[in-house]
Amino acid sequence: MHLLAMTDLLTMLTLGAALGFFGGLFGIGGGIIAIPFLALAFGMEQALAQGTSLAMMVPILLVGWWRYSRRHPVPWRTASQIGLLASLTTWLVAYVATGLNPNVLRTVFSIFLIVLALRMLARRKKSVPEEAGSRFSLRLMPLVGILGGACMGLLGVGGGLVATPFFTGFFGQRQSVAQSLSLALVTPCSMVALITYGSAQRVDWSVGLPLAIGGLFTVSAGVALAHRLPERTMKTAFAWMILGTAIWLLLKPILLK
Repeated sequence: MHLLAMTDLLTMLTLGAALGFFGGLFGIGGGIIAIPFLALAFGMEQALAQGTSLAMMVPILLVGWWRYSRRHPVPWRTASQIGLLASLTTWLVAYVATGLNPNVLRTVFSIFLIVLALRMLARRKKSVPEEAGSRFSLRLMPLVGILGGACMGLLGVGGGLVATPFFTGFFGQRQSVAQSLSLALVTPCSMVALITYGSAQRVDWSVGLPLAIGGLFTVSAGVALAHRLPERTMKTAFAWMILGTAIWLLLKPILLK
């Protein structure tokens, strides 16, 4: 029993380390991967898996946001506006979404991500200077928080996946800066969600904390790699990550039956 417990602990630390690295690299929390893993490996119900993954995500998101903002400072006023709008939208949409069919929502969201990823991949041959101009006033950037918050409210994940391409494609932000802005969007939403799940006793801290500890050891390495990779490489990798996520969301109901 003791050996089994140690094996589970090492598994959680290793998974947390992997999610922390990719979370730092792409500016996401890793909940899309963690939630099904917790459901399969530990037999958690969906709500408990989501709450436990939030216990891992919040520290990783906080450290990732801090590291990104040190390399590419984002105006605090803009970041706070994005986070506030995202948090309010998440709360409002989540309240409405409770009466909707989650399978239909997941399918629509997955198709949207596939189209978004394919569009990014189709544009990857364009040079960075061509894509650097902003199509809209930078004062409108906080409105992306509404879009990202709506995704978080509908499914609990995906805010950063949607927000980052909008920051790069419509506001001309570099990939690393866009990921920093997306972290400003997702982090407060995740903190509010963690408090909510925790108050409802839907967080297994004995699992979530080891995942967070593992992630904290590697998130900085992921952020450092993100800043060393060429802009085009980062955009291509991010697009493939979105495409993989969308395919997983489509296959998840079939694989987890």
